[in-house]
Amino acid sequence: MEATRERRAAEDCSIEAGVAFSSEQASRWISCSDEELPALLSAARETKERFKPQVITYSRKVFLPLTNLCRDYCGYCTFRRDPGQPGAHTMSPDEVLQVATAGERLGCTEALFSLGDKPELLFPEMRESLRRLGYKSTLHYLEAMCQLVLRETSLLPHPNPGLLSAEWIQRLAAVSPSMGLMLETTSKQLLAPGAAHDHAPDKLPAKRLHTIEEAGKQQVPFTTGLLIGIGETLQDRVDTLLAIRELHERYGNIQEVIIQNFRVKPEIPMRDWPEPSRGDVLRTIAIARLLMPDVNIQAPPNLSSPYYEDLLDAGINDWGGVSPLTPDYINPEKPWPHLEQLQMRTEAKGLVLRQRLPVYAEFLSTVMNRAPQLLSGRLRDAAGLDGLARRAA
Repeated sequence: MEATRERRAAEDCSIEAGVAFSSEQASRWISCSDEELPALLSAARETKERFKPQVITYSRKVFLPLTNLCRDYCGYCTFRRDPGQPGAHTMSPDEVLQVATAGERLGCTEALFSLGDKPELLFPEMRESLRRLGYKSTLHYLEAMCQLVLRETSLLPHPNPGLLSAEWIQRLAAVSPSMGLMLETTSKQLLAPGAAHDHAPDKLPAKRLHTIEEAGKQQVPFTTGLLIGIGETLQDRVDTLLAIRELHERYGNIQEVIIQNFRVKPEIPMRDWPEPSRGDVLRTIAIARLLMPDVNIQAPPNLSSPYYEDLLDAGINDWGGVSPLTPDYINPEKPWPHLEQLQMRTEAKGLVLRQRLPVYAEFLSTVMNRAPQLLSGRLRDAAGLDGLARRAA
């Protein structure tokens, strides 16, 4: 019996690069000591290199905050507004097109649409705004703006509209090659009074998992991920990653897993909450990489500035969307790095920076096979032979 326990302990402590972690290994290594951390990072970095050698990608984008009205009140959010609150705004079609065309001139290929989750269900003011614009719902308006960007520019829409039905996933997939919804966490404890997702009905984990699963059933390339440091436990992080892995094993459509770290802001309810440490972020990224060796793992550089190049040591293969034009409206106090700096720091780690499309290269053929003519044409024009963004002549 003692020998069996010792053997299992030894197995738990061992890491084989390129071999997916078990749930037990993930639970054990998520809390590894500082002395053990280099071994974890080394295995994660080697695993990434086996997946996509030498290359680190990013998506050059414009950020389109279609509306910041939202019926969810999350304890960490500065993006959302109530009607009449300073900064509350719903973009007009002209504003959408103005930003998109400006981004096109700067070499952007992604139009990232972020918006509150169905604000018209709570706010009559949003219903009136939609009526004036000529649409029945925020999702109808989003669909039309994706079509507008596709029709009038070379940019490819990537919407993040919150919870979606199977019908709306199908409709948006006709006007965008990929879409996303952050799972954030599978912990129901964060819905408790005073917790991060108190007063946030759309953050129920089961509802978010259902949306991701519906996208999987339709083979829509999908971005999801974790928001760490909002009150979840280390085991909660592992459980959330395992839930994402299970869906990907079933449907194969998770194109990207984002590890996003909570950052304190003075105006949020969680302004006195501790931020996750550098070690927390690195451990979580490494666990994600080792749980999912063949999935794209991303972490935003602006949320780990000024030492964001350390994230490369934990096994990411993508920086996410970086804009030369628009701020990060979710974290406006954290500017994107200049692309020249991003390239320099990436190359200093012995890696090559390449621009990708909002849909990853390995999912491109799936989208092309089912996309309507306008979307498939835009994809054909934007993609090089390797499926990444076509290089400028």
